[in-house]
Amino acid sequence: MSALTKIHLMRHGEVHNPAGVLYGRLPGYHLSELGQAMAGRVADVVADRAVAAVVSSPLERARETAAPIAAAHDLDVGIDDRLIEATNVFEGMSFGVGDGSLRHVRHWRHLRNPFRPSWGEPYTELAARMRAAVEDARDAARGHEALLVSHQLPIWTLRCFVEQRRLWHDPRRRECSLASLTTVTYDGDVIVSVAYSEPAADLLPSIGKPFSAGA
Repeated sequence: MSALTKIHLMRHGEVHNPAGVLYGRLPGYHLSELGQAMAGRVADVVADRAVAAVVSSPLERARETAAPIAAAHDLDVGIDDRLIEATNVFEGMSFGVGDGSLRHVRHWRHLRNPFRPSWGEPYTELAARMRAAVEDARDAARGHEALLVSHQLPIWTLRCFVEQRRLWHDPRRRECSLASLTTVTYDGDVIVSVAYSEPAADLLPSIGKPFSAGA
């Protein structure tokens, strides 16, 4: 058995969100038709890989993204609450100036500390739970590969932690597009590389930028 184990952290596909709100952990947000196509594309790309486990955030959009990938490997989708989206006080609102939530003075207090951040789950706690989920997946898929479907901020925070970058950042500069794969490779228990790829890059719509209303 190879000592190398690969953990692919996949961001879910595009979500049907006509109101353009920050949906966060809210229920009822499902993949759009394009999002389903993105999930299918990744399923095709990893079909010949030695994927031994497919694990998802409990949110609908993540589970729907994981489903065709698990089916391609005759696996069930495992659910891990540690892969869920970060909490955010702006959940359910449009975010921005103009007609967004930031035009209301009462919301400004939530922006007082971008280093924690003051509007949601602390980056250190987010990195810790994601690291634990990845390490458990590594142990379950020793010598093979596992694919974990999560969300933009949790994936990017983990990558920053692994690459020893600061955790606070400009959301517009995250390298974590829809249906992208951030791959962490272990030799035994030691991380030896982190790679990034976009199997569905040609399907990305105009909203498929590093930061969008939903993650």
